[in-house]
Amino acid sequence: MGCGSSRVKTNSTKKAAKEYHQCTAETAIKAAILIQRWYRQYVARLEVRRRCTWTIFQSIEYAGEQDQIKLHNFFSCLLDHFTPPCSNEQGLTSRIITQTDETCKDNPSAYDFIEVSDSYIGPQLCFPLTPAHVTALLEAFKKKQQRLHARYVLQLLSETRKHLEHLPNINQISTCYSKEITICGDLHGKLDDLFLIFYKNGLPSPEKVYVFNGDYVDRGKHSIEILLILFAFLLVYPKGIYLNRGNHEDHIINLRYGFTKEVMQKYQVHGTRILKLLQSVFSWLPLATVIDEKVLIIHGGISETTDLNFLGKIDRHKIVDILWSDPMHQEGCIANSARGGGCYFGPDVTEKILRKHNLQLLIRSHECKQEGYEYCHNQKVLTIFSASNYYEIGSNRGAYVKLGPDLVPHFMQYQVNQSTRKLTLRQRVSRIERSALGALQEKIFAHKSDLISAFKHYDKDKTGQISLNDWANALESILGLGLPWRVLRSQLVPRAPNGLLNFYLWFDDLAQEKPIVQHIQPSLLEMLYKSMSELETIFQIIDSDNSGQISYEEFKKTWKLLSSHLKIELSDEAISNLARSMDFNKDGSIDINEFLEAFRLVDKSNCKD
Repeated sequence: MGCGSSRVKTNSTKKAAKEYHQCTAETAIKAAILIQRWYRQYVARLEVRRRCTWTIFQSIEYAGEQDQIKLHNFFSCLLDHFTPPCSNEQGLTSRIITQTDETCKDNPSAYDFIEVSDSYIGPQLCFPLTPAHVTALLEAFKKKQQRLHARYVLQLLSETRKHLEHLPNINQISTCYSKEITICGDLHGKLDDLFLIFYKNGLPSPEKVYVFNGDYVDRGKHSIEILLILFAFLLVYPKGIYLNRGNHEDHIINLRYGFTKEVMQKYQVHGTRILKLLQSVFSWLPLATVIDEKVLIIHGGISETTDLNFLGKIDRHKIVDILWSDPMHQEGCIANSARGGGCYFGPDVTEKILRKHNLQLLIRSHECKQEGYEYCHNQKVLTIFSASNYYEIGSNRGAYVKLGPDLVPHFMQYQVNQSTRKLTLRQRVSRIERSALGALQEKIFAHKSDLISAFKHYDKDKTGQISLNDWANALESILGLGLPWRVLRSQLVPRAPNGLLNFYLWFDDLAQEKPIVQHIQPSLLEMLYKSMSELETIFQIIDSDNSGQISYEEFKKTWKLLSSHLKIELSDEAISNLARSMDFNKDGSIDINEFLEAFRLVDKSNCKD
């Protein structure tokens, strides 16, 4: 009987244990489901923040390009239609706008007079180039401290131009002669991305063919090194590498986005000559590449009037719409209002052009994509972008695409910066978000006067307060960035009691985050923020010899040309007085800081001449 009682207790214990384990398992499953649900919501919220951040970066970038295209068109129009009263001014106008170097119509030996000192430890080049020369160039640039001597730079550029002059507008290549062809998008001076591509995919050669699709320069710190590497490979393996022109291979664009400054910093003595020769090289870059007569590679895109036969015959020395255009989801073809140049083309336009030329795929670049690539138009248009961390560290991956004889795209993605791997997802998003919001706050601050006028329109009772909905509508009406202002409100408006915003106090909060110089009036500071990039570009255009200084004579001769673009009217006497007043330290010339300060002081409302 005792044994039976023991068995009953044992069975009861086992049953209780089983029920306990079942209960624990159910609790664990419920907990896991709750954790998964919370994590999905958490990731979804971070993704919303990431997409908003991306939109901020892109909208501000495109707004800057609008201003730059207007400036570019202004100077181009001057060259075509402006007739100065004397030949000296005509020569100045031409020299300002067309930065080509006519003295460079020669061969590499013409630069032998440039002495290479015994202290130079970089690579030595001689022509024709060999693979060993390119290897030496790669090794030198990997060390980041070595630069190619100016003599070799000029010789390399001269040889490159001679080669490009014999190429057609549209390169025709075939997968029959290599196992695959690799297509790379924008690099924008990011040398580490180029090195990573070569490390993963191999160096260019007749067996390893590359197509680089423009925008090699600007924004990054190593644009000149990228060009020299690609040009060297082009000369050694002319059937192993093909280079398309991008919209940033243009000297007025380079003035704004950093390439001009980079070259002058790295080659102070011969920088001007290098830049002028580079502009000639850029003008000879082909406009497109076609693979197996089926895949069109072009930097920007197409329009409803695109004709490859016509494109193959036009003068490629001028920027055309194909370098600026972007695809859109809607059908049709409309002006690209976001960038200010080129067009938006819809899936019907893509279908029409591909069918017209018996093509099956359009590969383009020109737009940064979070994953480095993106399909659209029923997978008939592929965007490829090869500069990782473009807007900010961690903002996007870079990618390249490989095509074999079957012409099926195979993608490789990467992100160069190692530090981002140590950050959590939230840390990466927060870091990028802070950078984007800072840029957006500067954009808002630069339009303070216009925004206050818009806010007052909604403030019918003149209380200095408006609703957050009116705040969002006013911001979009003035800035036109197409941003989700209501989503961004919590980051931009930290305090809004009762749902009302005191817009005067809000601007005071924004101003506290700006590096305000005490003696500058708030209205002048606003003008500075609004015009900084454009003014720097104009200064460098006036500074035709890239000396960092502009003479009184340069300023006086050029001012009349600029006044119509800047909408500032001054008499001849006022121009002379202005030139003298700009020279604050009275050294006989005007540097960039003096120029910017003076530009703020010639606001049209303050001119009484």
